[in-house]
Amino acid sequence: MIRKNIYKWHRISSLIIAIPVLLWAVSGFMHPLMTTIKPKVATQVLTPASVDSNSLEYPLHQALQLNKISAIHNVRLVHIDTNWFYQVQLQKAEPPVYLSAKTGKQLRNGDQLYAQYIAKQFLQGQPKDVAAKKQIAADASQPMQVIAASSIPPPAAASHDCCDAATNSVLADTTGSLVESVQLIRNFDKEYKYINRLLPVYKVQFDRADGIRVYVETTQDRFAFVMDNKRATFDLFFGIFHTWDWMNAAGSFKYVLMVLLTALGFLTTCMGLYIFFITKTKRGTSSVAKSRRTHRIVSLTACLFTLMFTFSGGLHAWEKLFPETQIADNTSYSIASGDMQPDISKMKQALKQAEIYNFSIAQIDQEFYWRVITGTAQKQSPVYLHHASYTPLENGEIKHALFLAAQMSGHSQRDVLKIEPITKFAGEYGFVNKRLPVWKVSYAQNDNERYYVETSTERCAARFSDSDLMEGYSFALLHKHHFMDWAGKSARDISTMIAAGLQILMVLIGLILFYRWMRR
Repeated sequence: MIRKNIYKWHRISSLIIAIPVLLWAVSGFMHPLMTTIKPKVATQVLTPASVDSNSLEYPLHQALQLNKISAIHNVRLVHIDTNWFYQVQLQKAEPPVYLSAKTGKQLRNGDQLYAQYIAKQFLQGQPKDVAAKKQIAADASQPMQVIAASSIPPPAAASHDCCDAATNSVLADTTGSLVESVQLIRNFDKEYKYINRLLPVYKVQFDRADGIRVYVETTQDRFAFVMDNKRATFDLFFGIFHTWDWMNAAGSFKYVLMVLLTALGFLTTCMGLYIFFITKTKRGTSSVAKSRRTHRIVSLTACLFTLMFTFSGGLHAWEKLFPETQIADNTSYSIASGDMQPDISKMKQALKQAEIYNFSIAQIDQEFYWRVITGTAQKQSPVYLHHASYTPLENGEIKHALFLAAQMSGHSQRDVLKIEPITKFAGEYGFVNKRLPVWKVSYAQNDNERYYVETSTERCAARFSDSDLMEGYSFALLHKHHFMDWAGKSARDISTMIAAGLQILMVLIGLILFYRWMRR
């Protein structure tokens, strides 16, 4: 019965899946090109500047009182050119306000200006004369030397307010590409998709022929994404032919259809293998016989990749039918403005005069700490100091990660099996998760669930359990060919393109065979 009807079943199922497989294969073939031919930026990481206590002339608590701010969520330091500001978050996940560390005044449109400032540095590189500018600013704060009256230049106009100076340094910057527009992105959209993970961000559009736009996260000085017109075309193509974005309005039906088609593709491949092993190649000179022999050879070569793609793609679509439970990482605390009195001198004393690159606030249990970034320009690490006594907290980063993981998971800290730092993307925590460094906190409950916690933002970067491993590894290894990572990205891309190219060839030859079979 099976042997008698196998050709018919294989022919019918092949015709049903031919176009979907062709669309997936063509777009899959193009994907490595999309990731290779992408907009170029000068850097994706900015070198931080060390904090000079002389730059913080106006105390934070007084700046908050001046601007009638009674409580805040967090604060850190940023500089625009040589002008330093307190970047104050009133609420978590909301755009911060910028208060001058020199006068306490609020910088108008501060977050937009800062987004523009760092986006340009990501695109073009950090100014080489920043160090010189800082030295000039430092020299200006030193006592004046007595000089001869004859050498005194004519009186100059009064210096601008630091907020005006910062604004002018951004808006009047004509070096390189000019900024065309700045837009706050609060939700993922057709261009800035969920795969980018970070929100909120700013989209900074530059006035260039390629239409380049850089997405930045101002609260972490973080590069989020870059897009230009060429990549946008590739993304549109991939969205139409591979992920079927045109069916998003259909909701879950899109993924049901994908699961059914990939399952049929897997079954069709199995039927093709069965036919190959129960039949012999028919010798003949007719066009049908030649097409059949070619189809057998190409299909046998491609079948392993077909099974890999259809299985992993179908499982990935199946997982989409069950959205992840939202992780509670939006817990927001509020701190009275009067309690915010950071003292750089005391911080340095507690850190034995180590360089300080920034600080922010961290809550562990019911206590608040200064999360002080120290180290070198190339490598920094956080140290936790009690917000009032400046006493160092031993293993503060670990205790912070454990506290956050307990809040996110609902588990007790006693339930933790293991905690370890993650400083690079590897294994289940891949590049798609975006955030580094993070802490991996493992529990025995819920299929050995693991929480990846970013202490700098108090966010959950990812959550996995053993039940997620099959889908995650199958998609990474079988679909995206990460089994070739040992040979490098170029080898992995070539492997993917060969596999996708074989699918295209197999389908086209199959369609030619069907056409000739119909005409015989």
